[in-house]
Amino acid sequence: MGSTSRAERVMELVAAILLSLATLGIAWSGYQGARWNGRQAREYAQANTARNLANRAETDGDEERTQDLLNFNRWLEVTTEGNQTLADLYVRRFRPGFLPAFEAWLASDPLNNPAAETSPLREPEYKVADLEESDRLEREGAEHFEAGKDATENTDSYVLTTVFFAAVLFFAGISMRFVWQRMRVVVLVLATLSLAYAFVLVAGLPIL
Repeated sequence: MGSTSRAERVMELVAAILLSLATLGIAWSGYQGARWNGRQAREYAQANTARNLANRAETDGDEERTQDLLNFNRWLEVTTEGNQTLADLYVRRFRPGFLPAFEAWLASDPLNNPAAETSPLREPEYKVADLEESDRLEREGAEHFEAGKDATENTDSYVLTTVFFAAVLFFAGISMRFVWQRMRVVVLVLATLSLAYAFVLVAGLPIL
């Protein structure tokens, strides 16, 4: 009789320890899940902002590129007609970012050099700051989006651990309801295994 009472006390103690650890595990996983969920929202918001800015910069850059092309075509027309005064006027109106490409194109002797580029816009020196900014913002948006995906996966993983911790609460909670001690032991073993697996999952997750 005394041995049975002692065994019951041991199993009650084990159940209490399992319940305590599972409760702490649920609290920790819930806290981390909430923090990663917040990170996810911030990363996705920053990704959307970066992409919106990238689209705006791309629109501005396309307008500058179109204007460069129009001004160059006008310069080419008046130069062909021999109107140097008007040609010089168009050169003064060239965008500062266009001039290095224009000068490189002239230096290649495009009228006599068949290997020369057909337009300054095809020269390596041709730069449009807004288009470069658009590319940078697109990359930044992609990085934030990937970070948001990682945060989502971490949130889901922490939620999964709470399922196993909840299983521990269930098994440990019902263990004392069984009169048959072997059944109690089986249920407590299931609770222990669930707890161990949950802790293994948590140990492999990043902390925020």
